Order: sequence, then C-alpha cells, then structure tokens
Amino acid sequence: MSTRLNPYLSFKDTARSAMTFYQEVFGGELALNTFGEFGGGGSNLIMHSMLESSKGFTLMAGDAPEGMEYVAPRGMSVSLSGDDADELRGYWNKLSDGGTVTVPLERQVWGDEFGMCIDKFGVPWMVNISSAT
Repeated sequence: MSTRLNPYLSFKDTARSAMTFYQEVFGGELALNTFGEFGGGGSNLIMHSMLESSKGFTLMAGDAPEGMEYVAPRGMSVSLSGDDADELRGYWNKLSDGGTVTVPLERQVWGDEFGMCIDKFGVPWMVNISSAT
C-alpha cells in the first residue's frame, strides 16, 4: 500500500450515525468496528471506521472511548474542490442539510463558487467549485 493522507474524525457516541451519513453523501464501502469486537466490554461504540468511495475519498472515524475527553473539531475543515459543479453542489446540499452554513455557496471574488458549512455532526466543510476560465 502506498502512503496516503486522509481525515480521521472523532465523535462522542455518534461515529456510526456520522459515517452512515457520509456514506449516503459520498457513496462507497463503509467498514465499522466496535470496541466490543476487540474486547471493549461489548460496547457498540465505534472504535474504527473507514469509508472508501469510488471517487477515491477516504474518511476514517471513531468514537472517543469512555474515559477519554472528547473535543469537538476546531481550527480545521474538510475541503472538497474541483470542477464538477453538479457533483460538488450535490455534496454541498447534503452536507449542509441540517447543519449550519457559515459561508453560502456562491461566486467569490477569485471567480470560483465557494461555501463553508458545519454539518449536523459538527464537522466543518469547505466546498470550492473551480470556475471554467
């Protein structure tokens, strides 16, 4: 396997719901492993999950285990960018639904469409649709 860089998201008891949601947004294969599967006292919380989409996206996530402090994401965003406007708008619509739009997806001074939102699981997203120039 070659080296890759991908987001690893942390949740407090909602990793299963979040990753199922991201599978609905991006498609792909989702693998979920619980703490209980690995001797964690039968817990159904997610120790590790991985979503791999046909587009090459990989998202990983897990729940903060009992006794470990959970801190919501801050100082970072997951970014989607490209020139397939329909695809990116579709992702935007799904990710922002039920969340908070912090910058509406619209044409910006640099010519691209750009928006920022925090999804219903508290994860910040940026979407940039390159202009056709």
